Amino acid sequence: MIRVLIVDDQDLIRVGLRTLVENEDGLAFAGEAADGLAAVSRAVELSPDVILMDIRMPGIDGIEATRRIVATPSLSETKIIVLTTFELDEYVFDALRYGASGFLLKDTKPDELVAAIKLVAGGGALLSPSVTRRVISEFASGPSRAVKPHPQLGTLTQRELEIVGLVGEGLTNDEIAERLVVSPATARTHVSRAMIKLGARDRAQLVVFAYQSGLT
Repeated sequence: MIRVLIVDDQDLIRVGLRTLVENEDGLAFAGEAADGLAAVSRAVELSPDVILMDIRMPGIDGIEATRRIVATPSLSETKIIVLTTFELDEYVFDALRYGASGFLLKDTKPDELVAAIKLVAGGGALLSPSVTRRVISEFASGPSRAVKPHPQLGTLTQRELEIVGLVGEGLTNDEIAERLVVSPATARTHVSRAMIKLGARDRAQLVVFAYQSGLT
């Protein structure tokens, strides 16, 4: 059973998400919070499997709440899906940088939201190739962003560097395999090794490292 914590400052959205979770096999409603500080305390109290996190909230926002939750050792297995109104929300990249496993638009269809929760709970990253490319493009247009190579970048092989760059472009393992003319299994192996060497929490964070290191 996947236990879900719902965080949003709008009562109607919390009620809607709770209803969806409670009526879906395999999901369980763990609790809710209406602001960032409450989200952190409820996460520590409940240790949910997945948190649906709003961005703009009173007190600390969803970005800071995400950072604090990811930094809490007891919540290392908790996954966070950021909910946003705009696909190119200026805060989405920061959420990924701080450890969110992906993001969804608030108008996502119910069945897609359920599938996303299950995907993230299973260790997947919620980043479709098209959305990844657009987020990175928006991030890259910011005037204050500078390339800052990951300190462990030198531990990667040339092929792993190449593959991390392709992950940063939003390519799936199958697309990477096709681009490099290798098997999907080989592509997955390289991605996994790169994640371990760079200490990436998941594929979403690997995308962040790829851009910050100038590989994308």
